[in-house]
Amino acid sequence: MTGQAQVTLAQLLYMSVGSSLLTLYMMALLLRWLAPYLEVNLAYGHLKLVSRATDPPIELIRKFLPPMGMMDFAAPAAVLAVWIVRMVLFRH
Repeated sequence: MTGQAQVTLAQLLYMSVGSSLLTLYMMALLLRWLAPYLEVNLAYGHLKLVSRATDPPIELIRKFLPPMGMMDFAAPAAVLAVWIVRMVLFRH
């Protein structure tokens, strides 16, 4: 085919799975941010995994963006960063 790129099944699977994993990670970051307001305790059981998985980017962002009053914008900033990465990597 002239001028058209063919997408293989492996590439399509990579893009679909990669995009879905990043979307799930963004949802975990949002859960981490909203948990105190929803009275969800992330310290026990399977939800402890959410805290452990989301701590590294949130702690990194908190070095540059400290909590402002009662609001901590590190998690939404991390969601924005992951969203940008997803858009750049998977272009959709």
